[in-house]
Amino acid sequence: MASVTFEKAQRWYPGADKPAVPGIDLEINDGEFMVLVGPSGCGKSTTLRMLAGLEEVNSGKIFIGDREITHMPPKDRDIAMVFQNYALYPHMSVADNMGFALKMAKVPADERQKRVEEAAKILGLTEYLERKPKALSGGQRQRVAMGRAIVRSPQVFCMDEPLSNLDAKMRVQTRTDIAKLQSDLGVTTVYVTHDQVEAMTMGDRVAVMKDGILQQVDSPLTLYNRPNNLFVAGFIGSPQMNLMEAVADNGKASIGGYSVPVDPAAAKKMQGNITVGVRPEDWRLVESGEGGFPIKVTVVEELGADSFVYGTSDIEGVPSTVIVRTDAKHHTTKGETIHVTTDPAHVHVFDTESGERLSD
Repeated sequence: MASVTFEKAQRWYPGADKPAVPGIDLEINDGEFMVLVGPSGCGKSTTLRMLAGLEEVNSGKIFIGDREITHMPPKDRDIAMVFQNYALYPHMSVADNMGFALKMAKVPADERQKRVEEAAKILGLTEYLERKPKALSGGQRQRVAMGRAIVRSPQVFCMDEPLSNLDAKMRVQTRTDIAKLQSDLGVTTVYVTHDQVEAMTMGDRVAVMKDGILQQVDSPLTLYNRPNNLFVAGFIGSPQMNLMEAVADNGKASIGGYSVPVDPAAAKKMQGNITVGVRPEDWRLVESGEGGFPIKVTVVEELGADSFVYGTSDIEGVPSTVIVRTDAKHHTTKGETIHVTTDPAHVHVFDTESGERLSD
């Protein structure tokens, strides 16, 4: 196995007025599951394709272990790619699809069969080896595509949104399968997705990208609890963080006529216009006379053990929709006005202009 290193790797498409990836620096450890996540057009697939050799690197370097592979042909990089659309040969059986790369590499037939059978056993595909892809479900086809990558025993797996063609239930099941498989095999994996729930549940570390630039690279929990900037705060979390415009006022955040206490570290740094963030689960319901924000409930999503309450507030600076997570004991109804507050430790403070985090 091997680590992967990007050193100021840049991709500039001909005719474009700016690079798709201006120059990425990223270190991926040996055996790590690294997820690249961000909105459409942020450069995550371009970064992956540069690693796989499917996109030219205009400047900078890429290494796998100690080998520089920046301008090496894809076939010599010892990488296996799993695509969004499976890319299976319809006229071949599952076994032939999985073993095709080995056949091209002139691996002897008995060795090929052994490796295909081993991969099929890992993926639960043994009984389907003689079937054609059209006789399989979407999830099974994706497992065949995974099997085709596994039999090659590569140094690095590259996966480009492999679950986006699956339905919601199958996606949850397959992402669990992929995460377990990667853990069992211990192969360095670079995985691209725009689905931040997928990123948070699968990655050892997650790299959040915007406009080709890395915003933060951290463990899923650190991204959630300590986002570096406003973009990461708004992107990571489902439902997303409530972000409210405020003004620094004697160590407190003033939102409309309401004063929100913040942690001491942020209180010392903040001045002028700031943005305050509160996760839906960090709101506390209070009685109307206890000084909380009034929120008029517009939608209640009942999830069984808890609920997500969506509402509106007339307070200046508060977004058009405020999201509050409540437990099953609180029966909130549409049209009701609830009052919420939070604790300083749960308030994220950002500089509005730079987007930089001010909280501890």
